[in-house]
Amino acid sequence: MASEVGVDPYDHVSGSPPQTNTTGKKSWDELRKCVRDTRKLLTALVSSVPTSFTFRNISTDNGTVTRLYFLGVPIKGRENTLLYVDLPSDFQDYVLPWQSLLDSFQPSSGQLSREEQLMRERKRLGIYGITSYDVVENEGKFVFPACSSLFTCVDNTMDCHVEDDRVILPTAISTSCLGARLDPKICPLDTNLVSFIHNGDLWITHLISGQEKRLTFVHKGEGGLAADPCVAGVPSFVVQEEFDRYTGYWWMPKVTQSTDEASTFRILYEEVDESDVEILHVFAPVTDDQGIDEYRYPRAGTTNARSTLKIIEFEVGEDGSLLEGAVERHMMEPLSSFCPWMEYIVRAGWTPDSKYVYAQVLDREQQQLAVILIPFEYFMPISSDIEMSSFDTSSYPPLQFIYRETSNIWINVHDILHFFPQSSPDEISFLWSSEKSGYRHLYHVTSKLQTPPPDSNHAMELEDRSQDFLQSQMVREVAVTQGDWEVNGKQIWVDELRKLVYFNGLKDSPLETHLYCVSYNSPGEPVRLTQPGFSHTVSLDKACSLFVSVYSSVQHTPRCKVYRISHGDHPSQHTQAEPCGTVISSTSCPEYRAPELFSYPSKSGYTMHGMYYHPHNYDPGARYPTVLFVYGGPQVQLVTNAFKGLKFLRLHTLASQGYAVVTIDGRGSCNRGLQFESHIKGKLGTVEIEEQVEGLLWLASKVDFIDLTRIAIHGWSYGGYLALMGLAQRPDIFKAAIAGAPVVNWILYDTGYTERYLDVPQANKDGYTNGSVLSYIDRFPDEENRLLIIHGLIDENVHFHHTSHLVNALVKACKPYQLQVYPNERHGIRSHESSEHYKTMVLSFLQNNL
Repeated sequence: MASEVGVDPYDHVSGSPPQTNTTGKKSWDELRKCVRDTRKLLTALVSSVPTSFTFRNISTDNGTVTRLYFLGVPIKGRENTLLYVDLPSDFQDYVLPWQSLLDSFQPSSGQLSREEQLMRERKRLGIYGITSYDVVENEGKFVFPACSSLFTCVDNTMDCHVEDDRVILPTAISTSCLGARLDPKICPLDTNLVSFIHNGDLWITHLISGQEKRLTFVHKGEGGLAADPCVAGVPSFVVQEEFDRYTGYWWMPKVTQSTDEASTFRILYEEVDESDVEILHVFAPVTDDQGIDEYRYPRAGTTNARSTLKIIEFEVGEDGSLLEGAVERHMMEPLSSFCPWMEYIVRAGWTPDSKYVYAQVLDREQQQLAVILIPFEYFMPISSDIEMSSFDTSSYPPLQFIYRETSNIWINVHDILHFFPQSSPDEISFLWSSEKSGYRHLYHVTSKLQTPPPDSNHAMELEDRSQDFLQSQMVREVAVTQGDWEVNGKQIWVDELRKLVYFNGLKDSPLETHLYCVSYNSPGEPVRLTQPGFSHTVSLDKACSLFVSVYSSVQHTPRCKVYRISHGDHPSQHTQAEPCGTVISSTSCPEYRAPELFSYPSKSGYTMHGMYYHPHNYDPGARYPTVLFVYGGPQVQLVTNAFKGLKFLRLHTLASQGYAVVTIDGRGSCNRGLQFESHIKGKLGTVEIEEQVEGLLWLASKVDFIDLTRIAIHGWSYGGYLALMGLAQRPDIFKAAIAGAPVVNWILYDTGYTERYLDVPQANKDGYTNGSVLSYIDRFPDEENRLLIIHGLIDENVHFHHTSHLVNALVKACKPYQLQVYPNERHGIRSHESSEHYKTMVLSFLQNNL
């Protein structure tokens, strides 16, 4: 239920008349100049932050040199490109000069395709140029997408102390495809083979022979979505957006058979059928002659896409020729036959020895997850003269569950799964991550592998086989980490020689991410390897001997260093890290004024964290208009001890114009444990504002600059939703609201996200009703200039339908509002022109109405 307006213990804060800032109003052009000045500051800061690191050891006449590749913006550059530094042989902490691997390469010259635009939205990419790459480390071979094309280059320089005029020019990979080629991957068995996705199907090309071949034929590419519902190698919208899986195919990593004339290669891929998924029609950009765009979008309670795992098998001649004929392998029985509760394939791939395919499946309620091991032999070759029913499934190794997990809250999907080499044909061991303790931790799991009994027969019922093979066969599970803190679920690094696992976690503080090391063989207290007082983003080399950290604090701009890992007699207890090279130093930024972190004891019993910006014209004793910047939903943490001058530079802009700015992470946000996050379960929109107001009033009672009669609430996406809820539920607190791309009615949002927190509409009617902004229309204020709604017209995530429903309801209730539409923008405002207008619009609205 919505929070009731009542007496608050902090009401005395607004008892004295506020002192206001008396500076005059700025014109639109003056506000625009403020936005441009901030953008210049952003450009200076963002150009110094590298990403996507790869270590490579290069043998030279003078020994072995380690080269570190990364993506970054070179001096006087504007877009991401491939850069590198060479680490000093004496491991001293020198400042390492950046070198461009590619010269005179302008990757973004050209219009991004629709597919590229949508992938950028799914990955939340704001940078341009080269945004990803695949690399063969021992060869120095790179493949990367840019401007709808694929490029390759080889860094085969043996002399690592190269001259500045050294040039490597990337080569465009030739193609007959008309349109974008996405998600390129280099074959691990033959690095001249490159796979990619084009027009909803899987293709390969050979870099030497130049031949190109289409491997799957499920997408027709004509007739519109209604007549063409299937794709191969591309996850559905929900899997990309809500489960963070952006690829739908995986190369087999080990050789299984070959001949003198040809080699056989295999790719596991996901075939997605969206026949029963609703098609939504969205107004296209004003520059698009078609006028209407179509999307498959499963709204809460409606049918999802269906996914099937298949394998494509093909041969390549010694000369690089792609031989005619490719064989499809289908599972003898689909996963859904064994696992009728399965709704989503959230992760998939091969075990390192290529003996098995694995799949992580999740039920619709997202309260049950299983890891399924599928023997390669279970995928049978299919041709026109072979029927699936003709195979005797009893003679093949069984499909089986090696891990199962349930939750009465929900299961957050993660990327942590590391298979160890099999020491016995009857067992398999792996590292796994789970929130079963209430906090995400690492577990060393061993599961039994079943074989068909000697008396198996084809007539055995599927239900009987499920009892034999599809129950979890886990025989040992050892907690590698434990405690009231979180392990990051994105990535781990495993040193199998020393039996150590390295992971990112928040053991020292929920505000700082650090790299830790612990033994998975004899678990003890994890050792922190990164410097406290900062938040770190870390990448390790394959040998777990080096790592690079990009780290910052609220007060310090990002810096980047490389560290060497050393071990004592007891590696898990005596592991240390020593700096051996500086990639970037902290940038001096006198124009930037950092926010301050604060914590307070909440009525809920938790310690809550927030941050605030002083207005730049702060005068002790004066009170200033204040903006509460909110997200407030799950999977996001705004308040951390990390530099806020990049993603949150617009908050710096607000402070520069005389506003105090406050941000608070309440219950429902992430990295504080599952119970903390699950406070919103079944009741989105009805509990978040209460905690935001509590934190705001607590801070106002401790500082002297917040004017509680002039508070605005502003957010985007879920934050836009809460901005609307804040104005409707607490108009006594919030004088104005700026809601960007807001969810308005959860029935209009997608299945994967909405049902995780609210269940399906049929099972939680009250939750959907109470969580809908439309249920609060009568509580929106009648005064003008208190509500500004902002939305991109072609938003394919939170569709403009949400704002249409909101505006229609406001009109019917005769409630005042302002609406700013960006016809060519999606969920994130990407173009420079629209971004500048949006930020100027916010400053203008606040100046005139707060």
